[in-house]
Amino acid sequence: MAADDAPCPEFMDWELDTSTCNVNGLKEEKQLSASQRRCYSFCRRKSFAAFVASKRDDGQEEGSPRWRCCGQTFEEHSSIHKHTARTHDAEIRQLAQAAYQRLLSQLEEEAETQQPDEREAEPVDFSAWIPETGHISQEQLQKGPGKVLLYYRYCLVEDPHLISAWQKALCETLHLTGKVRLATEGINGTVGGTNTATDLYIDAMRSHPLFRMEEEDFKTSDGGAECFKDMKVGVYKEIVPMGMDPDVISYQLAGVPLEPEEFHEEVQALLAEGDWCSDTILLDCRNFYESKIGQFTQCLAPSIRKFSYFPDYVDQNLDLFRDKKVLMYCTGGIRCERGSAYLRSKDVCKEVYQLKGGIHKYLERFPDGFYRGKLFVFDERYAISSNSDVISDCRYCGCPWDQYQLCSTAFCCQLVLSCPACRRDGRTACCPTCQTKGQAPLHREECECTDGRPRIPQDV
Repeated sequence: MAADDAPCPEFMDWELDTSTCNVNGLKEEKQLSASQRRCYSFCRRKSFAAFVASKRDDGQEEGSPRWRCCGQTFEEHSSIHKHTARTHDAEIRQLAQAAYQRLLSQLEEEAETQQPDEREAEPVDFSAWIPETGHISQEQLQKGPGKVLLYYRYCLVEDPHLISAWQKALCETLHLTGKVRLATEGINGTVGGTNTATDLYIDAMRSHPLFRMEEEDFKTSDGGAECFKDMKVGVYKEIVPMGMDPDVISYQLAGVPLEPEEFHEEVQALLAEGDWCSDTILLDCRNFYESKIGQFTQCLAPSIRKFSYFPDYVDQNLDLFRDKKVLMYCTGGIRCERGSAYLRSKDVCKEVYQLKGGIHKYLERFPDGFYRGKLFVFDERYAISSNSDVISDCRYCGCPWDQYQLCSTAFCCQLVLSCPACRRDGRTACCPTCQTKGQAPLHREECECTDGRPRIPQDV
């Protein structure tokens, strides 16, 4: 499933799930879920900022700001920040834990007050939309070979809460795990289960009159229910979080879709022209940690941490796209639908095309084509492969390596490429701050592992 936005098991672009948070006391750090770690990290940043602000000397003459702490005077932001991090970590941690408890209590109260909006409708009979499983054993639904499905459908959903309830019932019946996002603009999902269960899920989706889906709309890969921790179904403003109102930037404004064969021919022509080609951009609209381990040859891969940063990237690089032909691609196609629509809304490109079905469908047709390396996926596998190329390396020793693991530092949700030899030596953190201090940076963008540059072909 495309998403978005910072690398952690439920992958950043999913809103905080307060139902899993411990409001009776902060858990041991290692026991916190990824969503709880994000919540705590937010509180820690806020607590750090409040502590620094409390040390500001407001009685000084007009001029540059100044801070006083521990009998010292600091005249630069960086100096007071370093001092606070080194000297007052225990205090910051206490403040953060208190803020964490307050935030969770607040979220719980808000969830209670908003519960009627979640749906207080009369019970609905979903039996017509749920496949009959009486003739199938539970073992067939829960054990044996399986797969992971990735799909989306843009369409008008007048009652997404009704469809959400159906999805929950359907996935529970079939013992599926994964994530499904619903909005008035459509549905976006990735689910895992046995071959029997996922086949029944595809049949149920295809039989529903709202979506009008075909079997080819589902991208499949080897896996199963074990690829996800649980099943999450929710209603949101957007089915892929770009941070733009779907009524303003609609998928209906998307670029021209190209079948994998057509896209392959376009890339082939681009590579054949080589340095002579200056009017075409092959644009990867995924996040930097995705493009780092796999990408199309000679692509432009923006250094963005999540898809909601893509509009800002476009705004800041309009001259780069001016009068150019743009070929866009992403994991399964959904981000290109909205991303190409946003790019077209700027009215600077000559033409905008997108890879239909994304890299998933391209690799089904061209496993040894122009996409090299692994394909990042938003589940516990992190990546799948169709070729043996390794295009990334270990952040510590530089040897070829492309298998992600979570940073070993508590509350840090970054992914790190650390080879087995380096991990045995204890180098398991995403950046020097995490490695030496054992604490996550205040902002994910401050991690050294995010300090990348867009890979722009020289001729662009």
